[in-house]
This record gives sequence, C-alpha cells and structure tokens, in this order.
Amino acid sequence: MGDEKVKNEALQIIGMFQVLPRLVVFDLDYTLWPFYCECRSKREMPSLYPQAKGIIFALKEKGIDMAIASRSPTSDIAKTFIDKLSLKSMFTAQEIFSSWTHKTEHFQKIHTRTGVPFNSMLFFDDEDRNIDTVSKMGVTSILVGNGVNLGALRQGLTEFSQNVSKSEKNKQRWLKFSQNPNSSEKKDQD
Repeated sequence: MGDEKVKNEALQIIGMFQVLPRLVVFDLDYTLWPFYCECRSKREMPSLYPQAKGIIFALKEKGIDMAIASRSPTSDIAKTFIDKLSLKSMFTAQEIFSSWTHKTEHFQKIHTRTGVPFNSMLFFDDEDRNIDTVSKMGVTSILVGNGVNLGALRQGLTEFSQNVSKSEKNKQRWLKFSQNPNSSEKKDQD
C-alpha cells in the first residue's frame, strides 16, 4: 500500500473520532523503522515500516503535533536517519537519548517543551516496559508488534477517546459530589 493510500486511509480513521490527542509520540526502533539504530551506519539509507510515513503525513495534515521519544544510545545515527527520511520538520520535539527511566524522562522533557498535558498525548512503542511506565504518567500508550500501522492508529485513537471519556465522567462525578450539600465533608463542617 503506497504512502498516499495509507495517508488517505489514516485520514478516514482520524475523522471517525471527535476527540483527538494534541500530541502523538513515537518511539523509533521497531516502531517507526524495523531495526536498531546502533546496529546501523550513518551512511546507510534507512526505511520506515510500510504504513508509518502515510500515518505521519495524515497526522500532520490534521494539525496533530508529533514528537519522538527514543532511548537509542546512538542519537546521532537516529537524527541522521530522520533527516535522510525528510521527517525532521514533522516533529515538534525529539528526545533521543539513552536512559534507564523507561521514557519518563523523555516525556517530562517533551511536556516541558510542548506544554501538552500527559493525558492529551498518545504514544506508540514496541516495548512493554515503556508502555507500562508511560501509561502511569497518564499518557495513552499503545504497544506495537510490527511497527506503527493503521490498526495501531485505530486502536490508539479508540483508547485515547475512551480515556478522555472516562476522565470527563470522573470530573462530572467529582463536581456533583463537591456541590452536593449532603456530602460527608459538608456534614463534618456543620
């Protein structure tokens, strides 16, 4: 499936959702491309997973910001590959550095740089440990088995939408509770 066809299909998927993330964050190795950077040379021409570029272009067209969170120990190679693939301008933040934090540090820096709250972010990664840790920060996080594809995009937007809906319901419950004159807090004050 060509980039344009994937982009159009991704636009259709995105169009099905009323609530969209403000920022989509991608891991690199085995998420956007099918290899580890540290096993490659800067001189090589990298390639993305077949549907990744179309999805990136669809998100850009819809005005959804994107960022990179990668624990690659060879950030120079990763950045060279992003340039070679003509993707540098697509990302508002690129946090590419080796870390033991399972990406919490990456997300803190992305949040500081973009101002986007964690619960307004959608994240794609191929490692369970990163998904678990970043999810605890409030980021909707999707484990990809074979790179970012249209199925992962649909799953991500579905889960993001459900998380926002749950959060809104909880806010409404809290407002009702806090305004209820019969709540236990009010009784204690009488």
